Amino acid sequence: MSLQETLINQVKQAVLATYQLEIPSVEFQATRKEFAGDITVVIFPMLRYVKGNPVQIGEIIGEYLVNNVEEVKAFNIVKGFLNIEIDDSYYINFFNDIKGDSSYGFVKSKSGDNAIMVEYSSPNTNKPLHLGHIRNNLLGYSVAEILKASGKKVYKTQIINDRGIHICKSMLAWKRFGNGETPDSTGLKGDKLVGNYYVKFDQEYKKEIQSLVNRGKAEEEAKKEAPILLEAQEMLRKWEDGDNEVVGLWKKMNGWVYDGFNETYENLGVDFDTLYYESKTYLLGKEFVIEGLKTGVFEKEEDGSVWCDLTEEGLDKKIVQRGDGTAVYMTQDIGTAIQRIKDFPDVGGMVYTVGNEQDYHFKVLFLILKKLGFDWAKNLYHLSYGMVDLPSGKMKSREGTVVDADDLIDEMAKTAGEISEELGKLDGYTQEEKQALYKTIGLGALKYFILKVDPKKRILFDPKESIDFQGNTGPFIQYTYARIQSILRKANPDSSDAINASDLSLHDKERELIKQLQLFPEVIQNAAEQHSPALIANYTYDLVKEFNSFYQNVSILGADSDNEKLFRVQLSKKVAQTIKNAFSVLGIEVPERM
Repeated sequence: MSLQETLINQVKQAVLATYQLEIPSVEFQATRKEFAGDITVVIFPMLRYVKGNPVQIGEIIGEYLVNNVEEVKAFNIVKGFLNIEIDDSYYINFFNDIKGDSSYGFVKSKSGDNAIMVEYSSPNTNKPLHLGHIRNNLLGYSVAEILKASGKKVYKTQIINDRGIHICKSMLAWKRFGNGETPDSTGLKGDKLVGNYYVKFDQEYKKEIQSLVNRGKAEEEAKKEAPILLEAQEMLRKWEDGDNEVVGLWKKMNGWVYDGFNETYENLGVDFDTLYYESKTYLLGKEFVIEGLKTGVFEKEEDGSVWCDLTEEGLDKKIVQRGDGTAVYMTQDIGTAIQRIKDFPDVGGMVYTVGNEQDYHFKVLFLILKKLGFDWAKNLYHLSYGMVDLPSGKMKSREGTVVDADDLIDEMAKTAGEISEELGKLDGYTQEEKQALYKTIGLGALKYFILKVDPKKRILFDPKESIDFQGNTGPFIQYTYARIQSILRKANPDSSDAINASDLSLHDKERELIKQLQLFPEVIQNAAEQHSPALIANYTYDLVKEFNSFYQNVSILGADSDNEKLFRVQLSKKVAQTIKNAFSVLGIEVPERM
């Protein structure tokens, strides 16, 4: 039984013994810094059941706790707040219990439990990954790792949007203007090469529109009649008919893009367990349209189109199949969700990492799947997130003004290098070691800056601001971890040595640090429940602030006794391990030296 559970039972027992009344719950809060105590019982909610002076009620409960709970050593009352002081032995015993547990805070998944599938990234194969994809990948990967740490079995997946008119635009532009160039012949990553031709298509398309307008066409007509667009549409029709030449070109260019994506994923430190391709899923879902018509979930209009009426649920009517029998995106998403459960029967829920412009789409999708009778549909979650802006403004793929993911990763490492060189902290490093460290710091800064913000909020990302060795940043936390490693190298601690609790009196800073460590398992569970890496990021920052306060106020290696020194060194080691574990679920590495 945890201390809080013990206190709840004993507070209830005190009220019952004194007033012969049962109270349904006990409210706690952290004791305010200016008062002595570790945990506070709020008396005011009890006044609904117990009539009397809150100070007097607090006195009675406090006395009862001191006499009946071994861990409670003293108390004080401030108005309606009962501040309880916990004996040092409780914190030292707790610390002795966790110090050797390298996976403290993490829970192993139980066999037989439902798994969760987390979808993220899901790019188009007509352009490289950009800054928006970075937020998507970091969020999806981190939420998957947090769910794993909370005890869930997780599959990471993405659906690659590898078909459609936008893909044909890149293909046609390469065919017309590429002169057979390849990633090998140009030295360009495949996704960048293909993305250049997407931009080239748009440039040529605009020229043709202008030419038609100059010849007297209305602009809207010109946009529809530009020859290059008509040719791209014809290419799409040929692809759908399985034309050998078009399909061959599609496979070749998509292959270039996949190689480029994989390189970016590796640089970013994200991975996937399974992949889905839109070219293989776009016809899925039609059988469930027929099923839905039979059960009355869908209804057919006079023109043959099929709709789902969601007006009673506060939404509108949604088309699921056109009059000509072709599917819409919604049909495909219905089919893909069902296919994933067929492929992975242990999956009992899914998380979709998609920008907030698709909020309505996912409300509709989840509701339709529920109406179709799929029990797992109640466990679907849209991990909705806001856009990422840069100080320079908005990004547009087709105009080539996107912030490329690879370029940003390289820029972050370069900026980290410049700042590190200025601080002069890298004496004795080889050039290779420096470059590896710059990448670790740069990526850590990027990931932390994005993940510390609630996913739903829009972000203004400033690369310079993110690489700061002070404040709520990745490098500040990485630096604290490296500082602890330096202490440990000097002390060479043995985690197996037990602390003698009776021979130790805790400094306030030591107690606060242990209290912060106690919170970690709960933070993991809350972050998993709320699908929020921000809770982990900000917990880690609070832990680091607490450690730095401890470091500045307490001598670690110059402690008065061997027992005290052993305790402080082991405490520092546990803090470092918790930082590393917390950062691991954010996908951030920690350097041993900085």
